[in-house]
Amino acid sequence: MKIKTSEKIIDYIKQRGQATGSELADFLNISDRAVRKQLNNLIENNILYKNGKPPKVFYFIQKAAEISLKNNDITKEIETKINKNFLIITPSGDKKEGVDGFRYWCAKNNLPISKTAIEYFKTLSKYDNYKKEGLISGIKKINSTFNDVYLDELFYLDFYSIERFGKTKLGQLLLYAKQSQNKSLMKEIIEYIKPSINKLIKKFKIDGIGFIPPTVKREVQLMKVLDKGLSENIKKLSISKIKTPVAVPQKTLNKLVDRVENAKKTIVVEDNSKYKNILLIDDAVGSGATLNETAKKIREKKICKGKIIGIAITGSFNGFDVISEV
Repeated sequence: MKIKTSEKIIDYIKQRGQATGSELADFLNISDRAVRKQLNNLIENNILYKNGKPPKVFYFIQKAAEISLKNNDITKEIETKINKNFLIITPSGDKKEGVDGFRYWCAKNNLPISKTAIEYFKTLSKYDNYKKEGLISGIKKINSTFNDVYLDELFYLDFYSIERFGKTKLGQLLLYAKQSQNKSLMKEIIEYIKPSINKLIKKFKIDGIGFIPPTVKREVQLMKVLDKGLSENIKKLSISKIKTPVAVPQKTLNKLVDRVENAKKTIVVEDNSKYKNILLIDDAVGSGATLNETAKKIREKKICKGKIIGIAITGSFNGFDVISEV
């Protein structure tokens, strides 16, 4: 009885633990294109998964716990929501999205996939209620946090994390884009947030954009990549961070009063131009101190006649808890 090519591939990888496409092509004596076709089919059927980037891509056998989710176990609506919203970066640095990533996460946490998928859908739906036109408003919370608020509006694009399921897709992208200084992840963030930024610019007739400068020195700075990537034909405000003997990132400060002091004494608005409406962009809203203090300095210099709008990529759900990872 003739053994199928797909079965030969599975047996080969089972025996060796892993294999590359070229290795399999040599073993099977078929073309690279034919091997890729077989491998893609096996991946689509959740029998194999791959890791790595060309030219070093390795194929592995899926664990039994990771392949138990079939399309008929969940509704199309739930599957679509998972594919759109779920992303996880594994400890080995593999980026898994959608159902594939959700399957991996469930297996790692010993959770029943179909039941957990339904719970994930319900949890996301609850948090989606806070969004209006793709944005979450934080102005009420910041008004209840500070006696004096200098922002007219505050938005963020998503929560940094949600109950039980941890970091959101944007939360994952933000964390690893900054930690690994990965330009590919940074570009993905830009693609994700650009439509919302453009809507705000149009809605509030923005004629000046300011990017909150980073504290930690990195070879690749997320805010600089965002500045170039958003490439809006709008004047950029000159905002800088004062260099101190010891750089103290906001994320290391747990007290609100310390965060206010940090922003107050290290953020400088050097711009003297006149603006009608300004958009301030930060990567994450924890206490909201940095955006609020920056807006205060703009008001004090009297360079903005109209509104100052703040927006962050992510924010916390529970009031203004400190987001210490980013």
